[in-house]
Order: sequence, then structure tokens, then C-alpha cells
Amino acid sequence: MSESFPRLYARTRRFTLGVPRGFAISPDGGRVAFLRSRSGTDPVTCLWELDLTSGAERLVVDPADLGAADEDLPAEERARRERAREQAGGVVAYTTDASLSSAVFALSGGLYLADLTSGAVRRLETPGPVIDPRLSSDGARVAYVTGGALHVQEVATGADRALATPEAEGVTYGLAEFVAAEELDRMRGHWWSPDGTALLVERADESPVQVWHIADPANPARTPTAVAYPAAGTANATVELVVLGLDGSRVAVPFEDEYLVTAGWDRHGLSIVTMPRDQKAVRLFSVDPATGASEVVREDTDEAWVDVVGGVPARLSDGTLVWTADADGGRRLIIGDAPVTPPTLQVRDVLDVDGDTVLFRASGDPTEIHLWTWSAGSITPVTEEPGVYSGRLGAGTLLISGQTLDGPGVTVQVRRGDRRVHIGSLAERPKLEPRVSLVRTGERELATAVLLPSGHVPGSRRLPVLMDPYGGPHGQRVMANGRIFLEPQWFADQGFAVIVADGRSTPGRGPAFEREVLHNVPGPVLEDQIDALHGAAQLYPDDLDLTRVAIKGWSFGGYLAALAVLRRPDVFHAAIAGAPVTDWRLYDTAYTERYLGHPAERPEVYEQTSLMPDAEKLQRPLLLIHGLADDNVVAAHTLRLSSALLAAGRPHTVLPLSGVTHMTPQEVVAENLLHLQVDFLKKSLGA
Repeated sequence: MSESFPRLYARTRRFTLGVPRGFAISPDGGRVAFLRSRSGTDPVTCLWELDLTSGAERLVVDPADLGAADEDLPAEERARRERAREQAGGVVAYTTDASLSSAVFALSGGLYLADLTSGAVRRLETPGPVIDPRLSSDGARVAYVTGGALHVQEVATGADRALATPEAEGVTYGLAEFVAAEELDRMRGHWWSPDGTALLVERADESPVQVWHIADPANPARTPTAVAYPAAGTANATVELVVLGLDGSRVAVPFEDEYLVTAGWDRHGLSIVTMPRDQKAVRLFSVDPATGASEVVREDTDEAWVDVVGGVPARLSDGTLVWTADADGGRRLIIGDAPVTPPTLQVRDVLDVDGDTVLFRASGDPTEIHLWTWSAGSITPVTEEPGVYSGRLGAGTLLISGQTLDGPGVTVQVRRGDRRVHIGSLAERPKLEPRVSLVRTGERELATAVLLPSGHVPGSRRLPVLMDPYGGPHGQRVMANGRIFLEPQWFADQGFAVIVADGRSTPGRGPAFEREVLHNVPGPVLEDQIDALHGAAQLYPDDLDLTRVAIKGWSFGGYLAALAVLRRPDVFHAAIAGAPVTDWRLYDTAYTERYLGHPAERPEVYEQTSLMPDAEKLQRPLLLIHGLADDNVVAAHTLRLSSALLAAGRPHTVLPLSGVTHMTPQEVVAENLLHLQVDFLKKSLGA
């Protein structure tokens, strides 16, 4: 008997297992290293290499061969994977030398070195569990973190020493602090110099940060986990930078801003990017590693906030700056000081710079993300079929990874000259085809997806409606990517018309569209969901029953779902709120203050945004779901809202998930959550 969709969806980690990722191109363009598990249901990721000449793939590292298929991760690595939303195990990250001859990776806390030429793999002895190992460009040394200390090991001799050790409790060297990893898209905290003789290292001191305790109520004998959590309005970790030389030298790199956004060290020099706490400016500095003195290269400001864009700063072969900035209503690619893309093309990120060719991602239509190149003063589209694409470019070799709305899944093609080689995806086939229509709804022409049951005959009957948004910043859901709509289609096949809509604050439509939530998050995001609902009903007047409308979501989507049923019960008749933020004073500094401001300066904004004052208004069925081990949106959000609802005498349902974090990778939990949600929706809507 074939597996049900919920079971397969859970086993495959939403059909992400077996998909190639984590690509690196050799400097001669002839080889590609990548990560992929051995099947679509195998959660253990392996390291592979593709030879473009022969087209052959070679398995370089299988954790099972190293006796490390079942991982015992140090706490810091578990936290890093949670911040990265990593759902698989095994070799989930690696770094290589400049020649792509050697790779290092951590596995169950051990440090391993793989020879990509011979395929030999050996373990390097370390004094403790290893976090974030990184090879020097010549492959002679590997830097890593253990016990909060930054170590360097000589590959040839095994000589190992600590370049910097914590001076006090709460101090770490070489690791990204919580805010950087969770909100600024920076997962690393140390950078090798090009010649391999020094490192730029982050020193993070979490002692100013308030400590919260994440308990496991199902196992009362366990000591609660202490988490340094910088909630809105409270202190962040103190972040400093130092240049540590292998000769024992130590040079401080001072900067005044609250946040270190990113850093880079290449043949053009050392640079850092910083932001003040209000995030209304971003500053690029060049740094003299010998003295720590810095000079402003570029500064961009915005009255609302400046967004962090991946892949910049970068440099052309002559050192010309590659940057992005908002100008004339669009997010634009900047070469030197000049915008080179039109305002109508929204740049998503920069992927690679190969000599004087820049590979970047951008959207004309917000539902699509295409690959483009800039070279010799002009831009050229690389992909044209509607879809969502990413890629790499090095030594003239172009790798394209993409997903279309109706395609078979993720496809990966490598191009070099006239040569075309595919890297196979081993992902499972869903056995479910999304029946999705991408439309524009409402006065703002919101990008909206409508999904009807697979066997539904249009106009034959009115269906109960399920709104399924994320609806918040950085969380675009409506895209020409079929995999996004697998779960919504399954809900549709249970007898619902499912609507997914991207309203104001979601990316892809330009800075102004995103900034309409400044100091007023609930108003625009809720208005747009209602607008999309009514717009979809105009397009499908005989298929949508607006007397039976439910809404569900997770994280920001969970907040939006609870907000909808509390403030607009005339429109929404039931809600499922998963891991919802219910009081923004309990969420982290960088994300929350970016949109709401500092709570001491704008307390009325936090009051208006909180769900607590609305508890007495509840008159519709509400299911709250929360992982008790969640250290991103802590369970206190749900528990406090539940207490407020109970105090107001408002019936509701709470489903606590023991041992579950902000993700739900556990197979049984993920599978049964789908069934439980459908059961709740059918009972609540009388479906």
C-alpha cells in the first residue's frame, strides 16, 4: 500500500531530501562539489563531486561509512542548524580550499578532512566538539570553534592551538550571535585572510542579554535550557571584531554600530558592513588589518529601514564595488556608484562575481525569481521560463538550479561552453499535482494563489475557504514554484478552496510595498488578506463559500491567523495559529524594532500590535499550536494568549508539542499535525 501524502511529506522533510544543494565550482570550472542525501527519504546528507568532462558523479563522503549516521550534536551546532532552518543531518555544510582540492566539515562534533581528488577522508583530532570549520585558501590550516574558543589546526602535522579563548562566561570567539544568525542572514563569525596568515574573528559577549529558560515539561527531571534572548527593547550581545594573526598578534577592529551585518576578506582587502540599532542606515567600511583603522566606503540610508541583501559587498577583477541599493522605487544592482538595473527589476541578491561578470537574482514579476548577469555595462537574462531559480558562476561555468510551477521538481544544470550536464535530484515524487492558479486580486493586485480540490468541477458547489498565508516580511509564498503548493493542495483535496496571498510587507514588489507596515503591522497585513479573499471570490463566485472561511499559519502566519479571527470575526470563522507571535515585546530586537521601532519610544505601537488586548473579543474557534522547545518564538507567546483568553472566559484549544522547536522535523509530529488541523477545520466550519 502506498504511503499517504502526510506521511511522505513528513518523511521527505517536505520533499527537500535528495535535492542537490550547497554547490562549489573549481577554479578551472571543470568540477562541482555539492551536497545531497542518497534518496528522497534519507535524512543523512552526503558530499558529492561532479566531473564535467565525463559527466560522472562521485560520492566523496557518506557519513554512514564514517560511523556517524546517527548524530550527537553539540548544543551550539543544534542552535546553528535551527537558525539555518536545516532539516537534514550528516554533512550539512562544508568549506573548501581555493583549488577545490580539499574540504572540511563537522560531523557529530568531529572534524573531518576530505581529499576531493582521491576521495580519502580522515578525522582530525580536536580537544572538543567542533563548530563551523573553515579551511584556509591554501588548504594548509583549518579554523574552527570549540568551547567558545577559536582554534587553528595545521593539516599536515595536526598541531592545534587556540588563537582566542573566552575570558568570561557568555563570551565566544568565531561564532555569529543570535541576532546575526536569525535576522541578519549571517551564519559565520570568522574569516580567513587570503594568504592564510590571519583571521578576522567576531567576539560576542552575551552577558548583557537577558536569560530565558526553555523547559521540557514532559521531562521534568531535565534542567531547563538557558537561552540568551535579546527581546525587543532589551540589550543585544556586545559584538567586537579582532584580527588574530598566526604569529600571536591581535588587532582590534572597532566599529560604533549595534549590528555587524557581514564581513569579507579577499585580495582587494578586508571590509565590514554595519548597521545602527534602528537599521535606518547601512555602512560599508574598508579596514586596514595591520592597524584596525577603518574608512567609510559607502553609506545608504532610509527613513524606514535598510534591508540586508545577500552577496554584497563584492568586487570586480579591478576592485570596483558590486553593491545593491534602493533607488527610484526599486532595489537595484550598483556597479561602482552607478545603478545598472532598472527600478522595475527588483534585485534579490548577488550570487557570484566571475572576473567582470556578475550573476544575480531579480524579479520583474514578483511571483518569479530569475537569474541575470551583468557584464560590460549590460544586463542579460539567463533564465526565462516562469519559475524560481538560483545558481553559481565560476571560471566560465554556470550552474542553474530551478523549480517551475508545473515541473517535476528541482532541476540542476551545469553549463560550460557547449557542454550541458545535469546533477540528478533524488527527491521523492509527491504523487500529488498542485492544481494552482496564480492570479492578481483586490485593489492592489495582490499576488494570489487559488487551489481547488483535484476532482472539483468549477461551479458545481461552493467550498469552505481556507486562507493559508505567511503574510509578513521576508516570507513570500506566492511563487511559480510547484513545491510550495503541495501542502495547500493536500488541504484543498480535503474539501477546501485554499487561498494563499502575499500582501504588503512581502518581498518582490519593491521597497515601498514592503515599508507600508512601518509602525503598523496588523492593519495592512490583515486588510490585504481580506482584500485577497474578496478578490478571489469575484473570480470564483460559484466556488467559494464566504460564510465558511478559516485561516491558518505558522510563525508570522500564526500571528496573522490569530489576529484575523480576533479582530475580524465577521470575515473569518475559525483559525489555526502555529507558533504565533502574540506579544511583540517577547520577540527579538533586530526583527521587531525594524518594523515597530523601539518599545520605549513607541509603546502605543506595541500595544496596538499585541493580541493580548483582543482576547475578550474571541467568538470563533481558535486552535493554538506551539513547540515547547521553540527558542525563536518561545512558547510563552501561546501560553500568555491562552491565559488571557481563559481570563476572559473565551473557549479555545491549545496543542503543545513536547520537544519540538520552531521547525517540526519529527515525522510523526509533522504527519499528525496535518490530520489534526483538517479535523479541527472540518468541525469548526461544518464541512
